[in-house]
Amino acid sequence: MSADTDIPTPDSTDAAQTPAEGLIVPPDELPAALQTHLPAGLEQLLDGDEDDAPAPLSPAAPTPAANAHAARWQAYLGDCSALVSFVEPMQVSGRVTRVAGLVMEAVGLRLAVGAACTVPLPAGGRIEAEVVGFEGDKLFLMPQSDVEGVVPGTRVFPVEPAIPRPGTVNHPRRRPSDRARHLPVGPELLGRVLDAAGRPLDGLGPLNASDSAPVNTRPANPLGRAPIVDTLDVGVRSINAMLTVGRGQRMGLFAGSGVGKSVLLGMMARYTEADIIVVGLIGERGREVKEFIEQILGAEGLARSVVVAAPADTPPLMRLQGAAYSTAIAEHFRDKGMNVLLIMDSLTRYAMAQREIALAIGEPPATKGYPPSVFAKLPVLVERAGNGEVGGGSITAFYTVLTEGDDQQDPIADSARAILDGHIVLNRRLAEAGHYPAIDIEQSISRAMHSITPHDHQQRARQLKQLFSRYERSRDLISVGAYASGTDPVLDKAIVLHDKIEQFLQQQITERVTMEESLGQLTTLFN
Repeated sequence: MSADTDIPTPDSTDAAQTPAEGLIVPPDELPAALQTHLPAGLEQLLDGDEDDAPAPLSPAAPTPAANAHAARWQAYLGDCSALVSFVEPMQVSGRVTRVAGLVMEAVGLRLAVGAACTVPLPAGGRIEAEVVGFEGDKLFLMPQSDVEGVVPGTRVFPVEPAIPRPGTVNHPRRRPSDRARHLPVGPELLGRVLDAAGRPLDGLGPLNASDSAPVNTRPANPLGRAPIVDTLDVGVRSINAMLTVGRGQRMGLFAGSGVGKSVLLGMMARYTEADIIVVGLIGERGREVKEFIEQILGAEGLARSVVVAAPADTPPLMRLQGAAYSTAIAEHFRDKGMNVLLIMDSLTRYAMAQREIALAIGEPPATKGYPPSVFAKLPVLVERAGNGEVGGGSITAFYTVLTEGDDQQDPIADSARAILDGHIVLNRRLAEAGHYPAIDIEQSISRAMHSITPHDHQQRARQLKQLFSRYERSRDLISVGAYASGTDPVLDKAIVLHDKIEQFLQQQITERVTMEESLGQLTTLFN
């Protein structure tokens, strides 16, 4: 219908007229565009002929597309109504009463632990914060940035839950984890580098993500997880053959500083058979972020990866959130049926960030200065990785654990070793001898290997480990010539095969060795 078409309507002077003279318009006086759309029986009604009974009107059945569209809108409006119930009828605010070190104290608000807040600054700008504890009517807020500019009495406003977009159905956020901070997830994040708050760091423009998820999710039902039954090819010969990793397994990479753990992580990121790679760089040096992306991960690895960086100079809350956000991104892709490789460097920095927060709010220290909450947080983060439901996706996770002074009995290393599905130990002595990757196969183990590999593979791996261990124990005797050949048949065989074993366990950073090649070379070694 054109814009200049006039539709006859009754005016105020015709209100007292008869229906035939006022409100009823003859069909021949209607515009042509409307006459062509008159339904059956309506023309008789417009004529005002009382003798001619109009034909009964039968409403047209709605199409399936119309039903689906209406259902989506009804669900969307229902979600909005549920969110309205959480919104305060008036704007509620508190005020800052104390800033001490890393923590701000506020009064006047009743918020749950984990709730998000904003603190507007008098000079402009604002500070994002999170409730990490309370005492009486005082809330302990941990800021996401520096607290410079906060003055006594500064207002604190709670962050309301975001309104969902039309066409998306979000369940009502009744649980605290659902009402906490949501960050972007989805395929739009592939090839991007983000900070712990979901903001791009690569200068490639906004994310335009189509979905969001809470950074802290509810624990999964352990009986709903699929078992580990498939092997995962990581492209590293010593791991494929000696420490076979299963799809959905959580492994720890234990190493001191400067032993080559970042290089090994980069090799696995480039060579592992996975649909998506999520890398969390937590608490490391800022210089290493760009080096890892450009030199170790490379353009090929970055194309199918999402990198979340929370360097050491960021507040402890952002380091905690960076680790949780990396896991939330991996969970999103796993729920879509994809196989995800999650690499987190490092779990120790995550524990240190939680220690800083716990000590700042007054929690007493325990083992080596670590409060009890640190050891409670570690399994909560690690247990989020793993297999999903049967027939669904998986998250195979590698967590680096920094051992101070190469001490494997460090409390964080000891706790991580207990909750992970295996550990790969890097030896400084091997690294100093030019043996890369510096994997100590004597101290390393994969707890899922016995259930995902055939018996002959396990036998050969056990035999190689025995020969390597026997040679290492007798290295001093052999080096000074004090060992007489024939005294120990096992050691004699270890001496003969030592050079081949050393060559088998080493690999260049640019070299990829598949699972089939690794097993073939392991078989050839003993033939």
